[in-house]
Amino acid sequence: MMFEYAPAPESREIVDLQPSYGLFIGGEFVEGSGPSFKTINPATEETLAEVATASDDDVERAVRAAGKAFETWSALPGAERAKYLFRIARIIQERARELAVLESLDNGKPIRESRDVDVPLVAAHFFYYAGWADKLGYAGFGADPRPLGVAGQVIPWNFPLLMLAWKIAPALACGNTVVLKPAETTPLTALLFAEICVQAGLPAGVVNIVTGAGATGAAVVGHPGVAKVAFTGSTEVGRMIARQVAGTGKKLTLELGGKAANIVFEDAALDQAVEGVVNGIFFNQGHVCCAGSRLLVQESIQEELLGALRRRLSTLRLGDPLDKNTDIGAINSAEQLARIRSLSEAGEAEGAQRWSPACELPERGFWFPPTVFTGVAQSHRIAREEIFGPVLSVLTFRTPAEAVEKANNTPYGLSAGIWTEKGSRILWMADRLRAGVVWANTFNRFDPASPFGGYKESGYGREGGLHGLEAYLDV
Repeated sequence: MMFEYAPAPESREIVDLQPSYGLFIGGEFVEGSGPSFKTINPATEETLAEVATASDDDVERAVRAAGKAFETWSALPGAERAKYLFRIARIIQERARELAVLESLDNGKPIRESRDVDVPLVAAHFFYYAGWADKLGYAGFGADPRPLGVAGQVIPWNFPLLMLAWKIAPALACGNTVVLKPAETTPLTALLFAEICVQAGLPAGVVNIVTGAGATGAAVVGHPGVAKVAFTGSTEVGRMIARQVAGTGKKLTLELGGKAANIVFEDAALDQAVEGVVNGIFFNQGHVCCAGSRLLVQESIQEELLGALRRRLSTLRLGDPLDKNTDIGAINSAEQLARIRSLSEAGEAEGAQRWSPACELPERGFWFPPTVFTGVAQSHRIAREEIFGPVLSVLTFRTPAEAVEKANNTPYGLSAGIWTEKGSRILWMADRLRAGVVWANTFNRFDPASPFGGYKESGYGREGGLHGLEAYLDV
């Protein structure tokens, strides 16, 4: 039987939202010289705050502040830099509830995910790289590896605070300083992180936050004072950045789109696999670059698995992101919702069969029900293009070789999942899948000590783990 759930909303009162926010440059908040913009709650469409747009002059100020701070920050012993990173990590833990609520308000993701996944991983990344700060000479990059200088970092809206941690923690541990531009639709946790930097006593200019849209990001990436560029986002924008940086001598890492295959064999533990499939594509409304958006299921168990999957999806709760019972939150923006709808309509037009559980969508906000397409061909747009939403395309295979061929038949190569009881098959498959991360009998499992990144149009370079240090060192 299905249990009825009484609403269990998290209180908004823990977050002290300001009516407007400036830029964080040189250790203090300053006014931007560009026009301000609104950041909204995607679940209700209410305006949360006015946020400054950084002009080219503002970016110049930020890079200059970071360059000045680099002189002293890079000269600090690693153990001293580590103290600041440890302090930031502890403050993140202390203010975890505040950060989680703000993330869900600004992004639309369920509070259960921001509270139990995002924020703990943010703290873990700062703890992890704090541990490396005084051990860089033993990381395999030479006896005395040197930092690069000012790192220009541009992050996406799907994991705003976590992507900030992936970028800032290794950069600071290696002795670099940072100018970071958060996504236009989700700037608020980055600005709260700026407050945390002040609270931790981080020297002025070591971290600078400049908000705005694409033009601000382009100004950061193109600034001649930036020695290292790190970008996470769409493949299209990644190509533009690669062209912009080419020939400048800047170090570049790109973590771009994905179209991951979640491969289920007939001997897999079915209930476990179904949970993995649900987690793979419906976690964070499918706003995950490594989402398992293509389900490859062995033909002999297709009907059994799809029946179990439909039953499981019928139990998911869609609604208020601040309700602790919510499984599916809001789509981040009207623009993203329009893209999801467009590609889903293309899937139907090309002949795939669409199914969603009975699902009442709220009247206001941006919402899309969990959706499964069967009868999908590899030529269909929904099987080739990154939807970045709660939409699963189901294909079948008969042999492991066919599964590998279909999984690799994509311009992307970020992640993959394998579900089988046979360890030898896992190793055989993993050796042949062109994906930066291959999960076995799990999906979307992250750890700060484990590197993450892709092949082909999913970008290059690695973030996380020992590999994540290399991008911020002159090696």
